[in-house]
Amino acid sequence: MIQLTGAGKRYGPRILFDNADWLVTPNDRTGIVGANGTGKSSILKVLAGIEGLDSGTIAVQKSVDIGYLPQEGLSLSGRTVFAECMTVFAALRALEEEQEDLAHRMAELDPNGPEYAQVANRFHWVENEFRARDGYAVESQVGMVLSGLGFPQREWKKHTEEFSGGWQMRIALAKLLLQKPNLLLLDEPTNHLDLEARNWLEEYLGAYPYAFVLVSHDRYFLDTTVRKIVEIWNKGLHVYTGGFSRYEQLKDERRAQLQAAYDNQQDKVRQLEAFISRFRYQATKAKQVQSRIKELERIERIEIPPDEKSIHFSFPQPKPSGRVVAEFRKVSKSYGDHLVFSDADFYIERGDRVALVGVNGAGKSTMIKILAGVEAVSSGEYILGHNAEPDYFAQDQYKEMDTAARMIDDLATVAPRATNTELRSILGCFLFSEDDVFKTIGVLSGGERNRYALARMLMQPSNFMLLDEPTNHLDIRAKDVLLTALQEYAGTAVFVSHDRYFIDRLATRIIEVEDGRVHVYPGNYEDYLWRKQGGGAPQAAAAASETESRAAAPAADEQAAKQEKRLNPIKLRQMKERQDSIEEEVARLETEIADYEAALASFVSVEETSRVSGLLDARRADLEALLGEWEEVSQSIEANS
Repeated sequence: MIQLTGAGKRYGPRILFDNADWLVTPNDRTGIVGANGTGKSSILKVLAGIEGLDSGTIAVQKSVDIGYLPQEGLSLSGRTVFAECMTVFAALRALEEEQEDLAHRMAELDPNGPEYAQVANRFHWVENEFRARDGYAVESQVGMVLSGLGFPQREWKKHTEEFSGGWQMRIALAKLLLQKPNLLLLDEPTNHLDLEARNWLEEYLGAYPYAFVLVSHDRYFLDTTVRKIVEIWNKGLHVYTGGFSRYEQLKDERRAQLQAAYDNQQDKVRQLEAFISRFRYQATKAKQVQSRIKELERIERIEIPPDEKSIHFSFPQPKPSGRVVAEFRKVSKSYGDHLVFSDADFYIERGDRVALVGVNGAGKSTMIKILAGVEAVSSGEYILGHNAEPDYFAQDQYKEMDTAARMIDDLATVAPRATNTELRSILGCFLFSEDDVFKTIGVLSGGERNRYALARMLMQPSNFMLLDEPTNHLDIRAKDVLLTALQEYAGTAVFVSHDRYFIDRLATRIIEVEDGRVHVYPGNYEDYLWRKQGGGAPQAAAAASETESRAAAPAADEQAAKQEKRLNPIKLRQMKERQDSIEEEVARLETEIADYEAALASFVSVEETSRVSGLLDARRADLEALLGEWEEVSQSIEANS
């Protein structure tokens, strides 16, 4: 479909990629990854024909129909949402209008005349073409896509200009999906989607009949949608087969191979240089020296680009709160006649990592604002626990900051004990590098300010963190830093995120807001989906009064524990695979232990006996630990058989 040969692209003086070859074939499902600023969006624009190459060639087949979705910037107006989507089918609508016109002409003509036969033949061709292109189903297709992307039917008649930029990008995505080009190019299509819309898009792309290439910072989305990863690294394009998880594994292997080749080459270079240096001024060795110099010049040097520094920063831990951090007792919230949710009855305990889920507009942000004390309840009672100190990260958190302050100076005020290197490291995690750290907050974009506000919050966390979409505007590396920080965090966190991987790794409980009701589920998002599909019931809610709540807590914990014993099919399969792996490892350790015991039976020396004894003790300890794990895994499998 599209072939890049010797392709090169620059951004100012910096080379993004050079001498790159890539063939995009029909039915390709490819994700583009790479560090921030490596040129992911640029290569999509090259494929779309929006930007050209600085070197090399691009060949595009004439039959290729390309559809391109940028990250942002599209604006639509003048039509309703539904009518805007229907513009995709302009050619079909033209066939439909011609069909109607031909039917009218046939009604007026003499059936026995020659003109009637011509019109009738044209009518039958148009009708067959219209049916073949599924013309009678276009309105249902539009409705299906709009519903999947989160547009309720009542909003289809609204004009596009009434929607925010994020929702306008959804409309643009809907049009592309309905258009069904045979090469779909999507630049971070999940940026403006909630979890439900992302899940729908994953399924849609899974059934997409043609090729697509996309850029995304969502690990789970990449794992479920693509079969190939193209990484922009070391000024080249590197192709990996599989999803994102497989790519990470293969990348480590490729990096190890490159490092080994580099080390071997350096050994060779050092040997040649040592020979040249030793015998340069000996006439009898002049011929050999010249030969070594030429050999050294012919070597094509392997370059190892510097790794992105992995950040290991110890975030300050907050003072502990009471066991129950927050409690809702029959809480309802409404705005005028609009009921957001009612009779919410639950409590949050110290150490919980609670993910709030639900479609856009269901009330997730409203609930987190109530927990933060920003919004009041309409009825019922919200009780903040003993010593609980909520700290709220809003989507527009940056509005609270001093716009005249430089980032690194402002960050130092909230973390006075952090060194300059530590401050730079944490800012680097959130995509602020080199001289960027000296920018004033006022010159940052909205996304950059939100990233900085998040870094600032993590430097001085409270014991009850409330985070509304903290993963927005973060790349995979920054999300990993945030995830690690929250996993090591000793306090309690409630968060809204549209990143499936992030929720799965962090959440210990899910609170769902749906159709005005609130349900609590133990476990992560995968467990929540399993229970939603009939695998289990929501977790028991707290009782209405504080006394009943305390009495009900052990029962709720017991019920949750029982529910947690039930494993979904994916986890059960993983357990069985782990059991097999342990049994293989136990057999290997038992063989090693027998060998060491046999070695001790033959005295060699005191030193050798001491060494073998130490190894034997270590293997016995490993065996004991593995047998303990095998017992736990076996019990879990038996409980779910």
